Amino acid sequence: MALPVLYLIIRAADAAGFDLLMRPTLVETLGRTLLLVAAVTGASIAIAVPVAWLTVRTDLPWRRFWGVVTVLPLVVPTHVGGFIVVVALGPRGMLQGLLETLFGVERLPDIYGFPGAMLTLTLLSYPYIVFPVRAVLWRLDPALEETSLGMGFSARATFLRVTLPLLRPAILAGGLLVALYTLSDFGAVSLLNYETFTWSIFLQYESALDRSLAAFLSLALVVVALGIVSLEALSRSRSKYYRSTNGAVRPVSQVKLGVWRWPAFGLCASVGILAIAMPLGILGFWAVRGVLAGEPLLLLWAATRNSMYISGLAALVCILAALPVAVLAARHTGWVTSGLERMTYIGFALPGVVVALALVFFGANYATPLYQSHVLLVFAYLVLFLPAGLGATRASLLQVSPAMEEAARSLGSSPFKVFASVTAPLVRPGMLAGAALVFLLTMKELPATLILAPIGFDTLATSIWSAASEAFFAQAAMPALFLILCASIPMAFLILRGHR
Repeated sequence: MALPVLYLIIRAADAAGFDLLMRPTLVETLGRTLLLVAAVTGASIAIAVPVAWLTVRTDLPWRRFWGVVTVLPLVVPTHVGGFIVVVALGPRGMLQGLLETLFGVERLPDIYGFPGAMLTLTLLSYPYIVFPVRAVLWRLDPALEETSLGMGFSARATFLRVTLPLLRPAILAGGLLVALYTLSDFGAVSLLNYETFTWSIFLQYESALDRSLAAFLSLALVVVALGIVSLEALSRSRSKYYRSTNGAVRPVSQVKLGVWRWPAFGLCASVGILAIAMPLGILGFWAVRGVLAGEPLLLLWAATRNSMYISGLAALVCILAALPVAVLAARHTGWVTSGLERMTYIGFALPGVVVALALVFFGANYATPLYQSHVLLVFAYLVLFLPAGLGATRASLLQVSPAMEEAARSLGSSPFKVFASVTAPLVRPGMLAGAALVFLLTMKELPATLILAPIGFDTLATSIWSAASEAFFAQAAMPALFLILCASIPMAFLILRGHR
């Protein structure tokens, strides 16, 4: 995880970066970036927590269907999402054309700038919070809520006083991922003309022959990211999130929504329509339009197979690497553990191109046999997406009482056997949620794949980019549809598997 930082330090050694950082325009850009981070994180929490609760703890109609649909937006690349928002909701977009036909509306309000960037990133980022919150809800002891209800508290008071505090680690872990993802995004903000710190870094990389200034700006981004991670760590309480008395594991109880059943259905449907049905509809429109215009229908079996293979491998590696860090963070708190955990989030906050260039530098100079190999590519995904597996796993681990592990140790079991037979089955929902997050992120990752993939190793994300960069939107639509479809199948399996 320190490799990208070492690379940036080497690159930035000769940069006169302090003068650049003090420029008023860059300070304003940093302020706009932090505003966007705060707005997207807050909006994502407001969407994700109700959706997660409704799809796990209630009698919501089609709740397993919504459990899959409401997390699929995570697989849509931000540059594709930004393009779709512009096409659908722009001043002269599809919605305006429909309203002009029906009501004579000639122009919609401008979607560019902060509103469009916030809308796009919120719709594509809120699943980061849904995953860990759902994982914790599946392991939450229903006796806690039943006791609160038995003491006379209403369902609303029980949720606010009992359930929500227990969800705090998961919300903070997911919110941290949303904040860092927003901080590092380039695709959506560039298409919607909202200048952020990452955009400034990309412009510096593209426009300057000397990349030392871009490296210095990237180091400044690392400092901002560590500041966000520190705020998240300070917001954690020292409370325990497992029961301190004996009890039996029981299936979660369903809350009867009553008259709120269909309004809740409408909420999930609205989120699903905006976040995934609208992209699918527009991509389908472009694909059909291309076929009718005589363009070949590319099925891209090789790219699909490559995407599934490398994403599955990255998910497995990230979860295996996240487990020891999660155990240390949950069971052995201290400044060393805290520093190690915070270090894992650095790669997630950096633009993919920065991490890729760092690994190109070290691969070409110090690990030549691994250069342009699957090993280095998976290692890049590990650097980029380890926090996605770590957050959900740690949140689930906090729900497991150490007394259970201590009891198994007292019976003579080794630490490894205790973890394999006691701890791992209890944190399985969190591990599966983390693996699903990494799988989806790897499916759509572009910069690192373009730079580090072996020659001829095409994925669906690179196929989308190749067609879109040539303005062949109809050809880009088919691999984008394949990307969503291929992600939804293992996604549904992992989610339904986590319910058992």
